[in-house]
Amino acid sequence: MVEMFDLESIGVESDDGVATVTLDRPEVHNAFNDQLVLELTKCFEALDADPKIRVIVLTGRGKSFCAGADLNWMRRMAEYSDEENLRDAFTLSRMLETIDRCSKPVITRINGAAIGGGVGLVGASDIAIASEKAVFAFSEVKLGLVPAVISPYIIRKIGPSKARSLFITGERFGPGKAVELGLVDGIAKHEELDDLVAKNIKRIKSSGPRAVSECKELVRSFHLHDEIELQKINAETIARLRASPEGIEGVQAFLEKRKPSWKTGGE
Repeated sequence: MVEMFDLESIGVESDDGVATVTLDRPEVHNAFNDQLVLELTKCFEALDADPKIRVIVLTGRGKSFCAGADLNWMRRMAEYSDEENLRDAFTLSRMLETIDRCSKPVITRINGAAIGGGVGLVGASDIAIASEKAVFAFSEVKLGLVPAVISPYIIRKIGPSKARSLFITGERFGPGKAVELGLVDGIAKHEELDDLVAKNIKRIKSSGPRAVSECKELVRSFHLHDEIELQKINAETIARLRASPEGIEGVQAFLEKRKPSWKTGGE
């Protein structure tokens, strides 16, 4: 459980199967440092293993969602050895992979600016809901760097052509363009952000928890297999789920015109 270790850089609350993880470094616009990266990784590992959690919401405290890497942290990295720098980069990569592979659906509640690595969190999530005040940028090139660690998640979301343009220019763009790109799934007035997040939570909780997890894995691993392998994997998946307790309950509930056992509302 998350309570098993102290948290300095993030906050975690749980209510009715929904865990809200809040980046809590508002004085630096919730920028990453080594402590936040470690805590976020451990937090998602714990929530993934918690059977009571159905949905995870990731957001930021204050005016920003996440400003990417903390510049003071990056300044320290300049003094690292090659081995230390590589280890640090792998730690960040592991954090994003932990979020991406989490069996629970992850909603990013983008309450403000998402810059650099902050956009990587959006890319690793399943559903992204942005405030009308949100702004995005891959600003790494402005610092003589590249968005290397976050690139797999962003390219998967928006495609290589759009990623190439945005990576190279470091252009800032708003939530409207983020929706057009496929990076963000919905926009809300800032005061209505929680309402739109809640609507998506309600939809998810009306579906079978195992089915939701299997859908995540289905999409995430699509590019890892050739067509023949996919046919076999997909056939085995649907056959397994049809015979599972959740699959049987879902079909039976539909035929009996009643709510399935997991449903707590939704569409």
